[in-house]
Amino acid sequence: MIANYHTHTVRCRHAADTEREMIEYAIASGLQILGFSDHTPYWFGETDFYSHFRMYPDQLEDYFRTLSDLRDEYRGQIELKIGLEVEYYPAYFDTLLDHLQPYCPDYFLLGQHFVGNEAGEQHIYSGALTTDPAILEGYCSQVIEAMQTGLFSYVAHPDLLNFSGDADVYRRQMRRICREAVRLGLPVEMNFLGIWNGRNYPNPLFWQVAGEEGVTAVFGCDAHCAKDVFQPETEIIAQKILDSNGIRRIDTVSLRPVF
Repeated sequence: MIANYHTHTVRCRHAADTEREMIEYAIASGLQILGFSDHTPYWFGETDFYSHFRMYPDQLEDYFRTLSDLRDEYRGQIELKIGLEVEYYPAYFDTLLDHLQPYCPDYFLLGQHFVGNEAGEQHIYSGALTTDPAILEGYCSQVIEAMQTGLFSYVAHPDLLNFSGDADVYRRQMRRICREAVRLGLPVEMNFLGIWNGRNYPNPLFWQVAGEEGVTAVFGCDAHCAKDVFQPETEIIAQKILDSNGIRRIDTVSLRPVF
């Protein structure tokens, strides 16, 4: 593993260690590329609501300035990319882009943590256990619509939706995501956090379908502290999952410009 594009900072309020500590660990581990992709701020237009798991809007400038300075400092030792992990919420997405344009992030990762919109009464957390096919279908449709914007470089934890209903229904819906990913040439992420943290993903059914559809995978550490920036033990497990399903892995991602 020579690249990890999924790295968070303390600004998301559920991570630890400094950016410098993460970079130093990545260099010591032999990574050639380290991408930071902290949870983007979101402008919901509601003064009484803000997410508990993403940076605040007034932290955005410091995020880009700090990482830009570190990129200059470590030039020649490691290639640093400055991106964001972004949900696709149609009602607020254009406003988000307007606010982010001055910073010109290197890339977006698609991490669809909610179905519908996060603010208001329509939000449904993707990681909440459900047997409702309508929630599954809504998640898949939203991910597909996001991919079709052309602004995302890959789909992070595509199997985040925690569905315990009919397996055939799950396969049918996730096949839609996989086929669209292949059509658009978008990789999907094998998420290391899900493996070592014992989450509902990676979902064996998803990766079975991904193998059948010829999806390309990329490893993402989803690091929230320095030691998680590179995980050789988890990499072995992740590679076995891909190999057992005949899935090709790429080492580096061709990042798609956002602006």
